Amino acid sequence: MKLLEVLYKQRTKYLETDFELLYTNVKTRIRQRSLLLLFTNFETLSGLQRQLPYLRRLAKDHLLLVIFFENTELRQFLDTPAATTEDVYNQTIAEKFAQEKRQIVRELQRYGIHALLTPPEKLTVNTLNRYLEFKARGLI
Repeated sequence: MKLLEVLYKQRTKYLETDFELLYTNVKTRIRQRSLLLLFTNFETLSGLQRQLPYLRRLAKDHLLLVIFFENTELRQFLDTPAATTEDVYNQTIAEKFAQEKRQIVRELQRYGIHALLTPPEKLTVNTLNRYLEFKARGLI
């Protein structure tokens, strides 16, 4: 409950996350192999590329699961039939964003980093299922 209260009170400064600092803190404070659940949101492949060296280092020492949220409003927009030329144009751009998220997940997996792209309403179920999958495969 305390964790939820602290997270609820957080205010964003719209800065890029310092994954180097995250890596340094994990390296010094968590000495044994652990399951790390990293909730983040990369909107572009170039944003991921800047942070990938730190994620790879984390995944080398720990079982890392990077969790992203699907943009459900974007998904609803894409599922709505286009009525005008402008709608087709907007849906094409929206599909590019959705495709880039899927590409980010594939890029992480290419480096052996586990990734989960999930709608917010299925976060708990999908995260628990991934945990159970890790247990079944003997990764934990």
